[in-house]
Amino acid sequence: MAALSIGIAATTINFRTSLAPKPPRPRISCSIGWDPEGILGPPQTGHIARREFKRRLESDAEAREAYERQVREEKERRRALRQSRIVPDTPKELIEYFLDTEAQEIEVEIARLRPRLNQDFFAHLQFDLGQLRFAVSKTQDMEDRLIELEALQKALLEGTEAYDKLQADLITSKESLTKILTSKDLKATLLDMVERNELNRSLLTLLDENIANAHKGNQKQAAEFMEKLRGAVLRYMTV
Repeated sequence: MAALSIGIAATTINFRTSLAPKPPRPRISCSIGWDPEGILGPPQTGHIARREFKRRLESDAEAREAYERQVREEKERRRALRQSRIVPDTPKELIEYFLDTEAQEIEVEIARLRPRLNQDFFAHLQFDLGQLRFAVSKTQDMEDRLIELEALQKALLEGTEAYDKLQADLITSKESLTKILTSKDLKATLLDMVERNELNRSLLTLLDENIANAHKGNQKQAAEFMEKLRGAVLRYMTV
C-alpha cells in the first residue's frame, strides 16, 4: 500500500510559478488528503482529518485501490515527464531548467544532475543575482526575477548539501555493514563501533533495505539473520 503520510495535490506547479505572487496560487499538499476523484468527500485538514482519511482507506478497499491507482499514475506521470525533458548544456539554460521544474521534482533533479551543480554553475547564478541586486534602476520584472533566483539558489545549495551528506552517510553505512558482516566477534565489533560513533540511523536504514530485499527475494534465512543483526545494532545504539 502506498505511504499514507504523503499526499499529492491534483494541481502541479513548477519552481517558478510557486513563487508567483499573483492569485490564485495552486498548492502542493504535504499532508494526507489527495482525493482528485472526490472519493472521500470534501478535503479536510488537521490531525483528526488525516487520521480519519487513513482509517477510511484502511477500511474501504475501493477507496484504497483508487488511492493507490492515483499514486501510481502520478509517479508514472512524473517519470515520463522527467525522461522527456532535455538537460541543457550551459549554466544559464540550466537555471531556467530548474525554474521550470515541478516543485515535487526538485530533489530528484538535484540528485540526477548533481555533477552539473558545480562551482561554475553557482558562480554563474551568483553573477546573475549580483547584476539584479546592484542594478541602478529596477523594473518589476527584475524584482520578480531576483526573488526567483534567490529562492532557487537557497533550494539548490540546501539540496546539494543534503544530497552530499546522504551519499557520505550511505558510503559510511556500507562500510560499517561490511565490518559487521565480516566480524569474527560481533559483540566486540559493535562495542568498538559504538565508541567510534559508527552505529547510526543510516546503518539501520541500510539494514532495513537489505531485510526488505531478502523478503522480496524469498530469502527467509537471510532476512531473519539481518533482523537479528538489526536488533543487535539497535540495542548497542541505545546503550
